[in-house]
Amino acid sequence: MPAPTNRFKQALKDGKTQIGCWAAFADAYATEMMGTTGFDWLVIDGEHAPNDLQTLSQQIQVLQHTQSEAVVRLPVGNEWLIKQVLDAGCQTILVPLVETADQATHLVRAMRYPPQGIRGMGGGGARATGFSGIPDYVTTANDQVCLLVQVETAKGMDNLDDILKVEGVDGVFIGPADLSADMGHPGNPTHPDVAKAIRNGLGKIAASSKAAGILAFKDEIAQDYLKWGAQFLAVGMDVVLLVKTARALSTKWHDRLKR
Repeated sequence: MPAPTNRFKQALKDGKTQIGCWAAFADAYATEMMGTTGFDWLVIDGEHAPNDLQTLSQQIQVLQHTQSEAVVRLPVGNEWLIKQVLDAGCQTILVPLVETADQATHLVRAMRYPPQGIRGMGGGGARATGFSGIPDYVTTANDQVCLLVQVETAKGMDNLDDILKVEGVDGVFIGPADLSADMGHPGNPTHPDVAKAIRNGLGKIAASSKAAGILAFKDEIAQDYLKWGAQFLAVGMDVVLLVKTARALSTKWHDRLKR
């Protein structure tokens, strides 16, 4: 029995557009609810949400039998963090702040078992192997892992051509917020200079063998990103969806009381 097919990776290979959402509650119950909403992929955020290995593992588990593929964003590109999250059963990892081809190459190796990589072999008791119930896991897992690198600085954009040459990187995700800040326009990813950099970057990625990804909360911006080449597009965040709706409801009823 081989490692499970990575539906997200296969969809990218097939050229299908994948619509996703951020999961930032750091809670398995909330993430399970999000898994019923029809998104192709959900980012379980380990960088800016209060997650640890246990909460990440629980959320990976509840998404396993839903339509939504789990994409774990790590806080940093570290080989032992990658190993732990892969052993927990995640097959797709997003690594922030990748700026060079050397970084990307190291991450590719961290995702894979030897001889192609450096991932530790002690997965017999891990969820990824079905607790030793998937006999061919270690010989087939390398083909099913999916590495997404996040380019979000001017330096990373300058090195994008070299990053795109790294075999084993499946997708490049442009981070508009950090990129705009690094370019001197914090909080303004629609600034003309930033928008031009994003457009050029998405175009380069889309023209390569990699898939292009990005996040946009506003519909018109998301539509632009799709036109510019985005293939896996995140269009919201669960926390923001909740507070936005709750604030609107609260405001509506307080306004009625004032009449």
